[in-house]
Amino acid sequence: MDKQRLGTTDIEITPIGFGAWAIGGGGWLFGWGPQDDAASLAAIARAVDLGINWIDTAAVYGLGHSEEIVARALAEIPAARRPYVFTKCGLVWNDKGHITHRLKADSIRREIENSLRRLKLSTIDLYQIHWPALPARGPAPDIEEAWTALAEIQRQGKVRYIGVSNFDVAQMERIRPIAPIASLQPPYSMLMREIEADVLPYCARHDIGVIAYSPMQSGLLSGTMTRERITALPEDDWRRNSAEFQEPRLSRNLDLVERLRAIGARYGRSPGEVAIAWTLRRPEVTAAIVGARDARQVEGFIGAAAFRLSAAEIADIESALASA
Repeated sequence: MDKQRLGTTDIEITPIGFGAWAIGGGGWLFGWGPQDDAASLAAIARAVDLGINWIDTAAVYGLGHSEEIVARALAEIPAARRPYVFTKCGLVWNDKGHITHRLKADSIRREIENSLRRLKLSTIDLYQIHWPALPARGPAPDIEEAWTALAEIQRQGKVRYIGVSNFDVAQMERIRPIAPIASLQPPYSMLMREIEADVLPYCARHDIGVIAYSPMQSGLLSGTMTRERITALPEDDWRRNSAEFQEPRLSRNLDLVERLRAIGARYGRSPGEVAIAWTLRRPEVTAAIVGARDARQVEGFIGAAAFRLSAAEIADIESALASA
């Protein structure tokens, strides 16, 4: 599988990375319902077998559980094939599972130690601020303090590189003088295109790597999501409350999936692989994070790593989006 350098780092990553949000399971604010840990371990193992060389997780996924599962998976992978590990900080929880956003330096220092312990690593390859503020469009008063703390953690050798997630241009401009930004992790799919206007050009100008998340819109564009399946989602699956999974958007989105299915059928590709390839079509996007809950799902999207859409097919998708 081809690899591309992440920003100005010396890390070269595959076009697809394994997203470990869903394997955190259910029982927390942004959970995905019950998850079989054995299936999670098999999914990671299959991803590595198929050439994926990086995993993206976060402390808050499953309230630490995702990081623990990643550690268990790493223990079974020979050192020569060990994938890079990226994780995130800034969302913390108490003993009752209540999540709050905190970017104070003392909290960041506690978080890195906890992530290193859960992951059973001495160094994390990429450590990212998960959100600049909550709600997302808040004033983000503490990002300079947090970024200064991450830069210090990097100097201490606990992380190799530092990045951000869900930041806008103004927020990146505020922290960039403190220390270089290795990467940005933004949401990017056919249904979430806000970053095209200014964020992607900014990252290109400043050589900031872009690892886009939710290219299949949390499974909605995978080609396997139906109305019946959505109705049957567990009560603690956060997608039940997502506007994209509800009317009036749902019908439009499922119609789009059929357009993607027709394009993919020409090449034996799934709608999800078409959706991922669409995200990867932008030169500013280094790679895409794609989540999986079992090995079968990994096998269903891995073809997107080498799949390229033609200009005509991209125009066809643009037409479908414009008319939706």
